[in-house]
Amino acid sequence: MTREEAFEKLNAVFRDVFDDESITVNDSTTADDIEDWDSLSHINLVESVEDEFEVKFSMKDVVKMKNVGEMVDKILEMKK
Repeated sequence: MTREEAFEKLNAVFRDVFDDESITVNDSTTADDIEDWDSLSHINLVESVEDEFEVKFSMKDVVKMKNVGEMVDKILEMKK
């Protein structure tokens, strides 16, 4: 899977979780960039990403991710 493919899939997940078709994420996207991204939606987002990519983040991974780029890095690492 390429980084671009990961972002295509992530855009679909983010749009679904936040019910906003205008969302387009990139490496530097954070919770501050998406209006409804709060702690509860973060849990839903992580679960949806795990389901979409068939991965399982550890709590340590989730806490360490500072932006969407780091999430993609971790996904690609786990999909090798």
